[in-house]
Amino acid sequence: MGGTGVEVNGVHHAYRRHRPVLRGVDLRLREGVLAGIVGENGAGKTTLLKILSGELRADRGGVRHHGRFGYCPQAAVLNDALTVRQHLEFFQTAYDLPDLHRAEEAMDQLHFREYDQQRAGTLSGGTRQKLNLTLALMHDPQVLLLDEPYQGFDWETYQRFWDLAALLRRQGRSVLVVSHLAYDTERLDELWRLEGGLLHPAQEVAAA
Repeated sequence: MGGTGVEVNGVHHAYRRHRPVLRGVDLRLREGVLAGIVGENGAGKTTLLKILSGELRADRGGVRHHGRFGYCPQAAVLNDALTVRQHLEFFQTAYDLPDLHRAEEAMDQLHFREYDQQRAGTLSGGTRQKLNLTLALMHDPQVLLLDEPYQGFDWETYQRFWDLAALLRRQGRSVLVVSHLAYDTERLDELWRLEGGLLHPAQEVAAA
């Protein structure tokens, strides 16, 4: 596999060895592709994303990343005592970034620049999710893994999210959106359903 993307080969995972969740997942996320994975609650979607991000180790199988990746977990990991700007500065140091240009670009695209000095604990659920997504984007990843990324968004922000995802695809990024429902599948290049611990092609999806 050349360029950027993700390769997943035969990934298995079970909790306490008694409850298999993933039973041999194979996946190829190619460069410049906007893809989706859907599945019922408890199907193992978040478990798979945690394994793809390195947060969780698979019992068996392998994951290979080609290029920098960003991960936006379903639950925003924020410090309620810190402002939006302080979160950005903390991650700037962690990523060793020269500036906050990419973060500020994402904030403009998602329309929440005016919350710069607000503490995370005072933000609405949708605005916390905007910050969550910005933190995943600010180091300019080539592969973006998104777990229920638009939860809490109003309709306008939901549309802006898809515009942003399409922009990333045009820039040659690989974007994987995981959700329990198959919303707006016409925007996706590829769609899989996680069922019975395996990924199945859900349907042919036309590119947006």
